[in-house]
Formats: sequence, C-alpha cells, structure tokens
Amino acid sequence: QVQLVESGGGLVQAGGSLRLSCAASGRTFSSYAMGWFRQAPGKAREFVAASSWSGGSTYAADSVKGRFTISRDNAKNTVYLQMNSLKPEDTAVYYCAATQRASYYSGRHYYPSTYDYWGQGTQVTVSS
Repeated sequence: QVQLVESGGGLVQAGGSLRLSCAASGRTFSSYAMGWFRQAPGKAREFVAASSWSGGSTYAADSVKGRFTISRDNAKNTVYLQMNSLKPEDTAVYYCAATQRASYYSGRHYYPSTYDYWGQGTQVTVSS
C-alpha cells in the first residue's frame, strides 16, 4: 500500500510555470507506475501524464504535450509534474495516482480506474 501527498499548487498567471510534487510513503514506491490527473469543476477527471516504474517510459495527454513533463526520483519517493506555459484551461485540482496493475502497461495508463491509490489533490489556478 502507498499513501500519496501532492504539493506545489497555487495561483499563477497565464504563461507561467508551476512544479507539482507527489510524495509517496512506503518502501516499494519504485514498483509503482505513477500518473497525474486533473479535474475541473463540473468536468470528469482527465488524464494528464504518466510514468512507468523506472521513469523510462512516459506519456502525456495531447492537451499538455510539449508544456508539461512528468518525472520521478525513486530515491526520494517522489514524482513531479513540471508545468510550463500554463493556460487558464489548465485550472483544476491535480491528483497523483499509483498503480501496480499490469493493465497500465497494456495501454490503459490514461484510465483513472487503472490506478488504485490517489492523493488528496492540489489546486492549480491559472489567471488570464
């Protein structure tokens, strides 16, 4: 089991940057694939980015590709989401999630149901 705590959210102007962090408890963090999702008011939770257990394989949604980068430091039990060139439409609560399911590696990394553990979320607000 793993517990996740996000941090780094806040208010930023359009065009600015933020780096989100997700700290995980437990000694088996390196065995989990990790994902970032976001949820805006009145909308479904949507996939943002994901990383394999090693960080050697990453994915990003088309809406953030080229602007957001996921990375991880297994020695620090932490996964990051670097967000650049932020837009007002990026405003949402951002969640990190963890999974050991084999389905992650079968192309289901963008489904929230693939992930078993979730953090409490951190608010990101981008002003125009």
